Amino acid sequence: MYLWRIRSRRHFPNLKIVSFHSHEIKISQQQETPSAAEAEANEIESIGVSNTTHWTRCIHKLCTVDRDADAAICLLHQLRSRGLELDSLNISSIIHALCHVRRFEEAHDHFLDFISSNCAPNERTCNVLIARLLNGGHPHRTLAVIKALVAEKPEFVPSLVNYNRLIDGLCKLGRLESAHVMFYRMLSSGHCPSVVSYTTLIHGYCEIGNMDAAQKVLDEMSERGVRPNAFAYCALLGVVLRKREFEKANVLIGKIWEVMESTFDVKINNAAFSNVIDYLCREGLFHEVFNIAEHMPQVKNVLQEFSYGQMIDSLCRYERYNGAARIVYIMRKRGFSPSSVSYNSIVHGACKDGDFLRAFQMLEEGISLGYSPSEFTYAILVEGLCQQCEVAKANQVRNVMLSKQHVDATRIYNIYLRALCRIKNPSELLNVLVLMLQSNCLPDIISLNTLIKGFCMMGKMEEALQVLNDMIKGKFCAPDKVTFTTIIQGLLNVGKAEEAMKFLHHVMPEKGFSPGVVTYNAVLRGLVKLGQAREAMEVFNNMVCRGVAADCLTHTIIIEGLCESNSIDDAVKFWSNVVWPSTVHDNFVYSALLKGLCRAERFSDACHLLYELADCGVALNNVNYNIVIGCACKLGLKKEAYQIVGEMRKNGLRPDSVTWRILDKLQDAFAKTWSSARLAEQL
Repeated sequence: MYLWRIRSRRHFPNLKIVSFHSHEIKISQQQETPSAAEAEANEIESIGVSNTTHWTRCIHKLCTVDRDADAAICLLHQLRSRGLELDSLNISSIIHALCHVRRFEEAHDHFLDFISSNCAPNERTCNVLIARLLNGGHPHRTLAVIKALVAEKPEFVPSLVNYNRLIDGLCKLGRLESAHVMFYRMLSSGHCPSVVSYTTLIHGYCEIGNMDAAQKVLDEMSERGVRPNAFAYCALLGVVLRKREFEKANVLIGKIWEVMESTFDVKINNAAFSNVIDYLCREGLFHEVFNIAEHMPQVKNVLQEFSYGQMIDSLCRYERYNGAARIVYIMRKRGFSPSSVSYNSIVHGACKDGDFLRAFQMLEEGISLGYSPSEFTYAILVEGLCQQCEVAKANQVRNVMLSKQHVDATRIYNIYLRALCRIKNPSELLNVLVLMLQSNCLPDIISLNTLIKGFCMMGKMEEALQVLNDMIKGKFCAPDKVTFTTIIQGLLNVGKAEEAMKFLHHVMPEKGFSPGVVTYNAVLRGLVKLGQAREAMEVFNNMVCRGVAADCLTHTIIIEGLCESNSIDDAVKFWSNVVWPSTVHDNFVYSALLKGLCRAERFSDACHLLYELADCGVALNNVNYNIVIGCACKLGLKKEAYQIVGEMRKNGLRPDSVTWRILDKLQDAFAKTWSSARLAEQL
């Protein structure tokens, strides 16, 4: 196989990209020419560091207008080396500029540097900067900044909001002990914890499933005179439902409704209600959602339209589209109209489930309320209806879309044409074209290419060629490369290879088009399907001579064609002499060659290729390994199969479900062989 060539070239495609963070590579100073550096130094000398107002403005401009934090840091460094004393504005500008470009770690480092240099800003500025640093999601680093500030300025106390955000950040990282310590530190600093402080801590304990600790915090909350809001009980509800303790859950839900009655903040009530519905749907308690919809126990506390909309949204997110339709029925019975978003979620979801007739029924109901589907939902719906041969209903949906204002009619027709291509009814395609012309909607190149593709998919090449001739004669817009590629592909699909070659070599150049790699790939694929691998190689050589660069798909098609025509040696030569030196190859190319070798029962060669590719740094995937493992199993090579699995793990890949299924079949085969041998011995 001459696989030694692979190693000799030592090609390294697809190597892992090393990601460098800005704080890891300290390139904070710009690469300046000596003249620019001298000019800046001269400017500093001429103006003098005593003109703090001027330099503060310069630094502020660099940070806010120019967005060049590195230049500002460089300038500040030079000024400090000449004796400039920092003020709060300088520090704020630098920290805000770094945070703006999400260089939070550098911002932390610079702030610590300012503090250690006895340049800590006033308390208000410190709290503003701490709030900005917390946006980076590194609460431990921000806590280190706070400790440094307290050591430098013992009178400094972080604000209650910053304490709450620190607690929340630690909870999100699962560091509940640190979060609780921060809570007590907040108490000792003189702050009175708010309902947000307690609720954040309760939610953190609930996230890790520590119900007892969460309950203790809730009890402490009441003891300190802080009234729990609905959010606090919602967090407990999530844990209780996860543990399937439904009696406790019912008590908590009742408590939530009770708390919501005395809360006049609509946003909090709405958010709490959303959490309740989401938790119920998450645990599959959809009957409880319907019970709430029927009785509306929270009717005084949450707007009913919002409640129903939230139920529909949650049910759709958990793929209960018929249940969402039931909520719509309850809404309409009570005189409420679902929003267009709710209708669209249900119709779109029903389409995803394959229930296109139900989706159409919901569409009909919504039309009377002014609903019309989004373009994406329309595309899925008409395609599904056409697949089920419900063309009349698909026509109605199309008419609904065309009746909308400011709609691109041509685009709507194009989507409909694409859907009709699936039903293999050429008369319907022509009817749509006639309808477009009658409604003064001129078909564009996409319309005509879709029409031609539909005819080609049905094998109706005469109709496709007639449309092409009309385009060439000027009755419609002129054809493009896609048009000719579609025609060539259609001719090859019906076995008319000579006519396809005529279009490739003569018609396209005469019309001013040079075939590209996409066209050549279509030709190669068609010839391979016809079993004409030799002709495909001739076309490939012609493509290379014309200066058209092959892509990975080209190489995959050629290798597959040679392997399927039992020319495995030619496929190996093509790989060694053409594909590998070109560096244009991917996992699909590797799979094609590995499949060919395994199909020819050349297991040893397949293993050598696999190992050589891995040694050369190629990032193989599970499919590549599974092909060779499957071959080993078919040949009964149990030891070799598990060796390949070991190599797979060494290269950072985990066996997937296909790998285990192949190995299970191997184990079953060995078990049957062993039991048969035992039975033969006994007989």
